[in-house]
Amino acid sequence: MKRSAMHRVMDLASDRRLIRGSDVRELGLSPQLLIRLHNDGRLRRVSRGVYSLPDAPITQHQSLAEVCRRVPKGVVCLLSALQFHELGTQAPHEVWLALPESSRTPAIASAAVRIVRLRGRAHSEGIDTVVDEGASIRVYSPAKTITDCFKFRHKIGLDVTLEALKDAWRRRLVKMDDLARYARINRVERVMQPFLETLVA
Repeated sequence: MKRSAMHRVMDLASDRRLIRGSDVRELGLSPQLLIRLHNDGRLRRVSRGVYSLPDAPITQHQSLAEVCRRVPKGVVCLLSALQFHELGTQAPHEVWLALPESSRTPAIASAAVRIVRLRGRAHSEGIDTVVDEGASIRVYSPAKTITDCFKFRHKIGLDVTLEALKDAWRRRLVKMDDLARYARINRVERVMQPFLETLVA
């Protein structure tokens, strides 16, 4: 293993915090370098195919970052997005992840993941990319998350949804225009209307 190649991989791990074989390939290097560096004790295997520096801090959102690294089309949604934005009181034990309707279900052994399927703009709109200690997390914005909660209210509960809506409105994390826009995209305008009217009454 060339010293320069090893340093490039270590620099990448320092930069991004979580790296995969595809990241190393982008440098024109072999993903086998990750395994060698792991065997040498210079990288820590965080989960299958995901590595970090041994002393990289474990952050509050590490499981979200790991899942986003493993599933490039996935977006943190629903209860996990509420927790990320500190809305309401939910503390899910699994990562809720939105995928495009036609995509393959990923096999992720390192984290408990609950998949929901969204179609077209319902999946692609309202995504924020947040960098947490060098790792990217794709998560729906507060307004998009709340309309998603209305869409999936039978899965997560209307009480959870209303708690998040009131909390976000009170803390001024959402605007009425954004809620209305995402409600149209998610086709929950009629469901949400009476609750939105109560907010501004």
